[in-house]
Amino acid sequence: MKKLKQFSLILPEYFLLASVILYWWQTIILNPIAIVLTSILILQIIYKNRIIGLIIPSILTLASMYMILALISEVSEFPTFNQDAQTMLFVGLQVFLSIIGISVFMFIKYLNMANKENNAIALNDPN
Repeated sequence: MKKLKQFSLILPEYFLLASVILYWWQTIILNPIAIVLTSILILQIIYKNRIIGLIIPSILTLASMYMILALISEVSEFPTFNQDAQTMLFVGLQVFLSIIGISVFMFIKYLNMANKENNAIALNDPN
């Protein structure tokens, strides 16, 4: 059970890293945004900085919400809601909602980490 909990705690970073690598692979060009995101996520996996651990999921959640709006706009341009529109909508929603879910999980993880550190500091405070 303890191994499952440890695995679930590192899962968000690896999932987001896989998402960025998949995005980079689909563009097939030297993409500076993907390079920066990959670097930041790798550094986060190594160093586990709590501030960056709160900033990354916040940005990804906002970006995914924006992409959901763009997806809905793109689907509305189809003259009829045919198979292509359905595929675009359902796959896009699945990708962006899973990124939002994983980002929320990562945010909660680093928020709890920050709270534990603050509680430990409060317990050691001589005042």
